[in-house]
Amino acid sequence: MSNKCVVIGVTGGIAAYKALDVISTLRKKNIDTHVIMTDSATKFVTPLSFQSLSQNLVVTDMFAEPRAWEIQHISLAKKADLMLIVPATANIIGKVANGIADDMLSTTIMATKAPVVFAPAMNTNMYDNPIVQKNIDKLKEFGYAFIEPASGRLACGDTGRGKLEDTKLISDIVASMIYDTKDLEGKKVLVTAGPTIAPIDPVRFITNRSTGKMGYAIAEEARDRGAQVTLITGPTSLETPFGVDVVKVNTNEEMLRVILDKYETSHIVIKSAAVADYKPKNYSEEKIKKKEENLLLEFERDNDILNLLGKEKRNQILVGFAAESSNVLNNAKDKLKRKNLDYIVANDISSKDTGFASDNNKVIILDNKGEELYLDTMSKRAVAKHLFDLINKRR
Repeated sequence: MSNKCVVIGVTGGIAAYKALDVISTLRKKNIDTHVIMTDSATKFVTPLSFQSLSQNLVVTDMFAEPRAWEIQHISLAKKADLMLIVPATANIIGKVANGIADDMLSTTIMATKAPVVFAPAMNTNMYDNPIVQKNIDKLKEFGYAFIEPASGRLACGDTGRGKLEDTKLISDIVASMIYDTKDLEGKKVLVTAGPTIAPIDPVRFITNRSTGKMGYAIAEEARDRGAQVTLITGPTSLETPFGVDVVKVNTNEEMLRVILDKYETSHIVIKSAAVADYKPKNYSEEKIKKKEENLLLEFERDNDILNLLGKEKRNQILVGFAAESSNVLNNAKDKLKRKNLDYIVANDISSKDTGFASDNNKVIILDNKGEELYLDTMSKRAVAKHLFDLINKRR
């Protein structure tokens, strides 16, 4: 995300301080941020706070003496890959909707050709006012984007729509919009993630240690590259990623049913879920009571989803995962061929610093043409990026 620039307009609402969180998160993503504050905004938060976080001079006065020989509103308008107005008051929305440019922020919005995103925050009655709604609709028709406000208790004590959306979500949406690569536009990507469970009785089940982090990272990478993404996920504690069609399942059978429903229309299918291979042969409809003797359970094979997908494959690119504790490379090669995969991602689950529950992974990506890519320890999102880079070289 290097060399990307977001110009942030901060207006005079009580949520102005939350724009600091947005800037901090964007800077952590290596996105250059420049801030324009309206005069009203400076009454809520000092420009110095924004300057410290953005590490760039903050613009507040259109008629201030320039520090370089450039017209600032034109300079920032050209520099921006995206403009984000956060918080966006009814005032700035009304100005732009009606072509008014009487301060540095409104003038820069008018001058830029970059996408402009408004994140409104205001009293719920003001937000629902038909004049404000008409101005929002008008801007949407002109191609301006909006991150709709959340519902909740507002600073004034009222409850309803008008609360600034979560700042992390705002930052993630912005980062997604300006992502470097958009090579999956028009493609449907199907991803599975997390564990599945195999019920024993109404209160007990067996499962595995998968957290779903790798699959979620793959889904987010595909989304940011422009794909239409469906994520089929077993039980996890992860946040639902925005902009992704998420289908939650529990068992092997449920996951199989959803995959088969979407498989034919998918272009790329990445099967990173740790699906249960076995299930209890006899499910008890009632809770199994504790007794003096040992409890013996008999297990039977469950559906081999990946094997079935390999047999049914037509034009899809099919990717599997091999979580191994020994003979990682040989086992992965065997699975790649046996299940008719295009790629397989192999990792050693015995490693203490990668794999299950870790934010990082260390993998080998193999393809069906005999090529091998060794990736040293890196974030799971970085692994996902390398995987799609490989896939797109062959498409």
